[in-house]
Amino acid sequence: MAELIQPQMGLNFEQVWAALMEDRQQMKETDRQMKETDRQMKETDRQMKALQKSMGNLGNRFGELIEHLVSPNLLEKFKVLGYAFNRTNTRVEYKDSHTGKTLAEVDVLLENGDCVLVVEIKADPTSEDVHDHIKRMETLRVYADACNDTRGYLGAIAGRIVGGEVRKYALKQGFYVLEQAGDTVNITATPEWWKPRRW
Repeated sequence: MAELIQPQMGLNFEQVWAALMEDRQQMKETDRQMKETDRQMKETDRQMKALQKSMGNLGNRFGELIEHLVSPNLLEKFKVLGYAFNRTNTRVEYKDSHTGKTLAEVDVLLENGDCVLVVEIKADPTSEDVHDHIKRMETLRVYADACNDTRGYLGAIAGRIVGGEVRKYALKQGFYVLEQAGDTVNITATPEWWKPRRW
C-alpha cells in the first residue's frame, strides 16, 4: 500500500511577518552602511583635493625658491664666462599677439643687446625636460624672428640635482647646465668639445 504523504504546512502569519521585519532591518542596515561609505568617500575626496593643493603650493614655493637662488647669482656667474647680461626676469610668458594664446613660459630670462639666455628650472630635470626645452627654444626663435629680434638665444637647464645622463644629454644639445650648490648655483664645467648652441 502506498504511503500517504502529508502536505507540509505553509508559514503562518507570524513567521511571514517576522521574516519581513528581519529583511526590513537588514535593508536599513545596508542603507546605513552605504551612506557611511558615501560619507567616507566624500571625506577621502576632500582630503585628496587638500593634499593636491598643498603639494601644488609646495611645488610653487620650491620653484620660487630655486628662481630666487638662480637669478641673482646668474648675472655674476655668466659675467665670468664673458656675458654681460643687464636684465633679468622670472616667470615670463610669450603670447601670440593675435590669439592671446601662451606660446611659451620661461622660468628665468637673462638679456642684453646681443643675446638672451633662457633658463628652465626643475627640481630634478629629466631627459624629457631637456627635450621640452629644445622645443621651447625653437618656439622662442620663431617668436623672435616675427618680432625682428635678431639676438641669439641660448638655453640652460637648472636643477637641484642633475643626473649624469641628463647632464650629458643637455650638454650635447648645447645647453648650459646649472646645479644648486648651497645658497648659490654652479655652472657645470663643460667638456672641451662643448660649445653653446645659439638659436
